[in-house]
Amino acid sequence: MEDGSSKRRRLRDLGITIGDFQTGPLNAITDVEGVAVGHKTLIEGDPEDVATGVVRTGVTAILPQQGDLFMNRVVGGAFVLNGAGELSGLVQVLEWGLIETPILLTNTLSVGIVAQGAIQYLLERFPDIRNEHDVLIPLVGECDDSFLNDIAGPHVQIEHVYEALDNASAGPVEEGGVGAGTGMVSFDLKGGIGTSSRCVPEGGDTYTLGVLVLNNFGRIRDLRVDGVPVGRELEPWLEGLAKRVSLHGSIISVLATDAPLSTHQLTRLCKRVALGLGRTGSYAAHGSGEIILAFSTANRVPRSSEPRLLHFSQLSNQWMDPLYQAAIECTEEAVLNSLCMAEEMVGVDHHLVRALPARRVVEIFEKYRGEATH
Repeated sequence: MEDGSSKRRRLRDLGITIGDFQTGPLNAITDVEGVAVGHKTLIEGDPEDVATGVVRTGVTAILPQQGDLFMNRVVGGAFVLNGAGELSGLVQVLEWGLIETPILLTNTLSVGIVAQGAIQYLLERFPDIRNEHDVLIPLVGECDDSFLNDIAGPHVQIEHVYEALDNASAGPVEEGGVGAGTGMVSFDLKGGIGTSSRCVPEGGDTYTLGVLVLNNFGRIRDLRVDGVPVGRELEPWLEGLAKRVSLHGSIISVLATDAPLSTHQLTRLCKRVALGLGRTGSYAAHGSGEIILAFSTANRVPRSSEPRLLHFSQLSNQWMDPLYQAAIECTEEAVLNSLCMAEEMVGVDHHLVRALPARRVVEIFEKYRGEATH
């Protein structure tokens, strides 16, 4: 069986298509106009040299808009399927229904330094934050990469936050073991960053919806690809390899759309993201944090000189069903793209995490689909 070290391909490039809706041009969260993503990847140290520290981590930045987000906020919502994780700043999103800072992702023990980096970055651009404007609470989500990364070391620094933010672009999104996803493990395979998008026709308009995941949950036996129990077939391949003893993994999912939605509607969309996670094999284990954040770029809420009355467009609830379906499709494909694009990695304590064997996945998929047609 292949070891997964050859050139990686996304799920659709393997001939496996999830769902009914068409993807955007990039099949990424950046298909939503204005959204940008940047990474800073940290890979340092030799597993053979304990003294150097084995660094397999990083930072990922998601900008809900490339313009002035702090002064012109977007509408946000969230849902926590299982709370064994952290997304700092989430309480304010739930209270105000607004997102006013970039969304940053990293490892569990680097949340503080990444938040400080985001604060410093924004203070330089908005020096009146301490006086004229409210103080800010940056959004920083985490997953535990300690199976591959020397997580206790001070490897993520403020300058890495700057690099991730400055690297952010509206183009194709690098996936797999990059940025915050560098040291992540999912379904006992190499995980990381994945993304997908859908174009949703609605009454003469077309809305775009995209999802990006930081994927670090699950066990191999539960992995499913479009309903096919691929993980059960792959499980013997991983026999003899060290695995995470616990399921303390987690996943952070970020949904973006240009559909005009309220906070409540975005929260409802987040719940459908949870359904998409279930389709891949998640059951939201006790020690796993499934945290979902969403935003709409359709309306802006100004910070300064805020008018007494704000006039927003909002999609009627009766038209939400296609967006619900698209959110599920995007999430499932984003998780699978993270696996498809991640490469095999050796990390701390000589832990080897194999990459998803694409050719074998296709064989399993075709076998099950062939049996289903007979």
